[in-house]
Amino acid sequence: MAYVAGDTILDDEYNTFVNSSSSPYGYNHFAGTGSGAYGLGQTHIATVTGGSTTITAAQWNALFTAMDNIGNHTNDTLTTRSQVSAGDTIAIKAAVEADLATLAASVAGGCVNATAISESAELQSSASGTRWNDNHTVEQSITFSSNDDLRHFFNAGGKMRMKLTRNGNGGGSATSKDSSVDELITGMGNFDLGAQVSTRSGSTETLTTDGLANGVADLGTGYTTLMLLTQDSGTYTSMTLQVDAKTDTGDYDTATVVTMKLTLTDADATDGEYTDGNTDTVDQYAEFIGTTDVALHTMNPTTGEGLASVASILTSAEESNNGGV
Repeated sequence: MAYVAGDTILDDEYNTFVNSSSSPYGYNHFAGTGSGAYGLGQTHIATVTGGSTTITAAQWNALFTAMDNIGNHTNDTLTTRSQVSAGDTIAIKAAVEADLATLAASVAGGCVNATAISESAELQSSASGTRWNDNHTVEQSITFSSNDDLRHFFNAGGKMRMKLTRNGNGGGSATSKDSSVDELITGMGNFDLGAQVSTRSGSTETLTTDGLANGVADLGTGYTTLMLLTQDSGTYTSMTLQVDAKTDTGDYDTATVVTMKLTLTDADATDGEYTDGNTDTVDQYAEFIGTTDVALHTMNPTTGEGLASVASILTSAEESNNGGV
C-alpha cells in the first residue's frame, strides 16, 4: 500500500505499522517479543479486523504513545503528532513509517544511545593470590531464564561489564610490574559487552587485536577475542590484557548464557625472588605482580525513560579463576 499523509488509514495499513515482521518493521516486531536483534519484551499492540476503516482513535493513539515511549528510551527524535479524538477522521500521519524504521534500527543496534541504564552491584569477585607471575585468567558468566530475556536485555542496551583492579603489591612497595599492570588497567577501563558491539572506556596502550565490533549477537560456542591490549609505555611492554566471550549455543536466538574471559599475562621470564642475603635493597618480590581482582557487573536497562518492563539476568557465576600462577 502507498502511505499518503492525510488519507484515511485502512486496517491493513494500520496492521502493517503494528505487526509487520519484515522491513519496514512494525512496532510489535522491534518492541514486543521479536526475534534476533529485534524485541524489547513490551506488550504487543493488537491488530484490527472487520473492515477497511475500523481504526479507532484509541487504537491510533495507542500506537503513537507506544512509539513515543520507545523513542524516549532509545533517545530518538520522532515526528511530533497530536493525539486524535473519537469522531475524528483517522488519517495517516506524516512519517509514521520513517519513525518506525528509526526505532527499529535503534533496537537492532542495541539501543546504544539509551541512558536509562544502571550499573548493578558487584556480582562476582575473582581475585588472584597475594602475588603472582605468568598469568591471571578468569571466566565469569551470566545466565538468563530464557532466550527472550537475554535478547530483550541486550537489545534494550543492557551490557555485561568487567572491571579489573590491583588491590595489593608484590609484598613491599609497588613494583615496576605493578605499575605496568596499572597502565593496562587504565587502558581497559570498564569493558562492556553489548548486543552488537563491545567497548572499553579506556583509550591508552596498544590495541593489538580489535574485536570490539563483536557483540553477543556475533558470538559462537568457542571464544571470540574482543580485545587484546598490549602494554606500550611501561617497563614491561610484553604484558597483555585479553578479553574473550562466548555463548552456550552460539546462536543469538537460542542462547541463555554469556561467558566472558579475562586474561592478564606477564610474559617476562624473570620471576625469581630476592631472598635474604642478595636483596641489595631490592624488594623480595620485585618480579611479581600484586593481587589483581576481576569484578563482574551488569549494566541493566531500567523503566526510567519509557519502557514498561525490562528483562534481567537470572544468575551469575565464576566459571574459573586460576588465581595467578
